[in-house]
Amino acid sequence: MAYKYAIYEKKGRIAYVTLNRPEVYNALHPPAHEELWEIWCDFRDDKEVWVGIVTGAGDKAFSAGNDLKFTAELMKQGPVMQQLLPPGGFGGITNRFECWKPLIAAVNGYAMGGGFEIVLACDIAVAAEHARFALPEPRVGLMAAAGGVQRLPRQIPQKIAMGMMLTGRQMTAQEAYRVGLVNEVVPMADLMSTAERWAREVLECAPLSVRATKQASTMGLELPLGAAINNQYYGFQQMLFSQDTVEGPRAFAEKRPPQWKAK
Repeated sequence: MAYKYAIYEKKGRIAYVTLNRPEVYNALHPPAHEELWEIWCDFRDDKEVWVGIVTGAGDKAFSAGNDLKFTAELMKQGPVMQQLLPPGGFGGITNRFECWKPLIAAVNGYAMGGGFEIVLACDIAVAAEHARFALPEPRVGLMAAAGGVQRLPRQIPQKIAMGMMLTGRQMTAQEAYRVGLVNEVVPMADLMSTAERWAREVLECAPLSVRATKQASTMGLELPLGAAINNQYYGFQQMLFSQDTVEGPRAFAEKRPPQWKAK
């Protein structure tokens, strides 16, 4: 299906989602959110794709976040902020907790506000050397309410997170790497190939094991250590009784690459 504000492609086991409003630095508005919600639903439900890569069109911006000009026009009608997002949150992804397939962000430039929140919602992030990150919402009378104020202090030291959130200051790609926000910083020309390398490495692992790992790790963050270890995760149970759990040790013993089935 063709989309107006995003490009959605599948190549082998990898799904590619490109935010496609380069004329406004890939800022997103309600019609874009709706399209992305549908895209992420398809990604979740398609049994043939196991990893997702999200990026932005062009080489200037991953996403500048919320389309403030569009928002300003809507707000002439009165408070409408609750009407701006689909159930999945900003970009259809920041408030989704039912899809445990891994996501990789290929940050090709500015990741501001909601754009940064999309990156924070991904599991792995690769950044171009000129990428910049910020949650500047307080500078325009808003708050990073699509998970930014919750995720950022969970992913980097609290004082650094608070410094960013309370001032709206930008962080360079190199700074982001030093504090652990991104896994790798590369020249723009190498960005997608690097993201694909990460995706291929993920695909070397059993898909149900990867999803179980993501689910237990993510859900476990909300629990004390003992409770997190002893909690029952349905992803783990699905993995435990899968064909892949038999295939992995068998392939190792037979000294051959495993043939994963995700079932």
